[in-house]
Amino acid sequence: MKFDKLLSFKLMPTSVVSTALSVAVSVAISATFVVPEGAFAASQTATAKTAKAKKATKKVAKASASEAKAARKGAARTVAAKDDDARPVAKKHRVSYTMNGRHHTAVRRVAFEPRQPTVGQAFGLHETPDTLMLRSGVAYVVDQNSLEPLFDKNSRAVVPIASISKLMTAMVVLDSKEPLTEQIEVTDEDRDYEKNTGSRLSVGSVLSREDMLHIALMASENRAAAALSRYYPGGRPAFIAAMNAKAKQLGMTDTHFENSTGLTSHNVSSARDLVKMVNAAYQYPMIRQFSTDHSYDVYTGKRNLAYNSTNALIRNPSWDIGLQKTGFINEAGECLVMQTTIHNRPVIMVLLDSSGKYSRFADATRVRTWLDNGGADQQPRITSADAGGAGT
Repeated sequence: MKFDKLLSFKLMPTSVVSTALSVAVSVAISATFVVPEGAFAASQTATAKTAKAKKATKKVAKASASEAKAARKGAARTVAAKDDDARPVAKKHRVSYTMNGRHHTAVRRVAFEPRQPTVGQAFGLHETPDTLMLRSGVAYVVDQNSLEPLFDKNSRAVVPIASISKLMTAMVVLDSKEPLTEQIEVTDEDRDYEKNTGSRLSVGSVLSREDMLHIALMASENRAAAALSRYYPGGRPAFIAAMNAKAKQLGMTDTHFENSTGLTSHNVSSARDLVKMVNAAYQYPMIRQFSTDHSYDVYTGKRNLAYNSTNALIRNPSWDIGLQKTGFINEAGECLVMQTTIHNRPVIMVLLDSSGKYSRFADATRVRTWLDNGGADQQPRITSADAGGAGT
């Protein structure tokens, strides 16, 4: 009987034998890890280790790495088999692994985290229908001479305006009559501690007030705008007070400023108010010139910096733009205000909370095409659902 059993074992296929042996080895290795935590800690703190113990530890670590790799492959197959609906959800996964006998833990991001909705999206401004199918949540176009509305989409909504704020910054700087040749130095106080954005204008850079104003308007340089407010008579608090006083003087009742850069969601306004601000800024020749320059070079005392306009339409010869300013923060979306001449008519265009990096420029082109085709003459005023209400 014993001989029959032995014979049957010898006749077993080689693959079956290999599989049996592999299972046996796996069980043996698994048993190695079933060790009380106290005993493992004690073994790690022992002062004397033999060469044989070190060699065994390396073998265990190698086996553990192989098992971890197999586990990762299995998990990947499981995730791939699931529905894709879970993909947009942002999650973090804690991963543990052993290397050189030491235990490590790391947190890995395993899914894309979607951007938070803008204020306009949260209030449903993008759901307002319009005949031009604009991607901007707010759009307002007026005849500059008569201030007659030509196109209106959520013009009363009060939303963050980002760097559009710098037009008010420029007016306050020029109204102060401070010398434009005065040298201004960038310090740590001009860093962005709210959004943690960077800047090419390093701390210690020195430029004239005129150059600071130039790159703040044309290239939306935030540290330049911050430094300008700090060098205002009375300092930054006096500058912010002057911004809000100027807004009140212009009749901008929906507007409030808390800094000179626009890197805060608390700088808010409505499209109707911004038409008043753009029209007022247009009366300053220096703001018209600086905001519409294609490029400008400055010397900071350390190096030369070449700046370019943030508005792609400035480099398009088919556009006649007399003043412009772009803006963006997450809460505001992509923003654009312009004074431009379309079909021999000077107009002021306000586009806020646009979806997509280039959609504000595409929306501006759609509006211009509509005006070129006589859209405003056929239907002089396109009003949105909130045109007669109090706004958001």
